[in-house]
Amino acid sequence: MSKLFTLAEVSQHNTNKDCWLLISGKVYDVTKFLDDHPGGDEVLLTSTGKDATDDFEDVGHSSTARAMLDEYYVGDIDSSSVPSKASTTYAPPKQAQANQDKSSGFIIKLLQFLVPLVILGVAVGVRFYTKSSA
Repeated sequence: MSKLFTLAEVSQHNTNKDCWLLISGKVYDVTKFLDDHPGGDEVLLTSTGKDATDDFEDVGHSSTARAMLDEYYVGDIDSSSVPSKASTTYAPPKQAQANQDKSSGFIIKLLQFLVPLVILGVAVGVRFYTKSSA
């Protein structure tokens, strides 16, 4: 018989030292896999504290990746502790560093877009200025 966990219990395991995921009604302790995950540990850490089934399925994991889950299985979820998708009353606990990095990720993407535009603008301006002053 497998151990039964509530979502609140699973949600407490949300750091890079202790990371549990809920996927398809099963609970997995993926802490030892964080360093080896091809998408990085942040992807897994942002999926804690909720039903991560959609996150897992959206990526399109291989059959090998799915088979690896067995190695990390620790029990099942008490389905009565998981809010329905339509429910908006549940707010997962504050997560570790992973969620705090979302704003810096946005800033990096914004800079990756803006910096080349500024360089292009300066190059066009210099070219225009040197042609008009000649």
